[in-house]
Amino acid sequence: MAFCGWKWLLLLGRQNTLAKVWRSRKGGLSLCWKRCCHWGAGKSLNPEVRAFLEENTEVTNSGHLTPEIRLRLLTPRCRFWREKPDLWPYGDPFWAIYWPGGQALSRYILDNPHVVKGRSVLDLGSGCGATAIAAMMSGASQVLANDIDPIAGMAMILNCELNHLNPFPITIKNIINSEAGNWDLIVLGDMFYDEQLADGLHHWLQKCIRIHQTEVLIGDPGRHQFLSHSIRSQLHKVIEYSLPEHTRQENYGLTSSIVWSYQPSNSLD
Repeated sequence: MAFCGWKWLLLLGRQNTLAKVWRSRKGGLSLCWKRCCHWGAGKSLNPEVRAFLEENTEVTNSGHLTPEIRLRLLTPRCRFWREKPDLWPYGDPFWAIYWPGGQALSRYILDNPHVVKGRSVLDLGSGCGATAIAAMMSGASQVLANDIDPIAGMAMILNCELNHLNPFPITIKNIINSEAGNWDLIVLGDMFYDEQLADGLHHWLQKCIRIHQTEVLIGDPGRHQFLSHSIRSQLHKVIEYSLPEHTRQENYGLTSSIVWSYQPSNSLD
């Protein structure tokens, strides 16, 4: 099965599995990740995992909205684009795709550095880390990347190296439903693919805004699960980007991606 078919499974079916993990995974960081929350470039990465990722991803800065950012991604030139999905040893590589919502957020931050300059930023569901990297490039005072996949965390370290940045802190704890962190800005892209997860996000983000007056920006290309959720009535469209042809082909006809500002009412649903 080609990876394009595998990606279709990620889009339509296996997201349910990931959503269940987001909903159920509780507790703190593993001991290893507590020690490695502030990784230095080239240090503390498992050498076997590093070698695997370097061998089975391609460094690219083309085909997406942010050519300023180099990323390790799965592309048609990679072995696992056509290998059977079960041969990939580390679970579904959601992080190895630069999703449209993340592209829009990253482009917006690079074009509008004042949005993050001097501010603390949480990149929720960070994936490949592109939006966190964009925030670092644009002068954020503090960046935390969050993804429940530890391999995504390792890939983010490699992507920081590619862009000549010291790796930002990374946590693989599921922080949804945890205490509201005191962040100036929370960014999240392509996270509204499951109704129950979307409900949890809606409630938690409202709490962050109510307690800490956190600003929230959401990137999404307008998928049905997102636009049909009750959160849609509390969103303000900030900007819409036309997607490059390569991204359109990878995302089955999606032509644009939007950055939304989340401005809920004072009451929690």
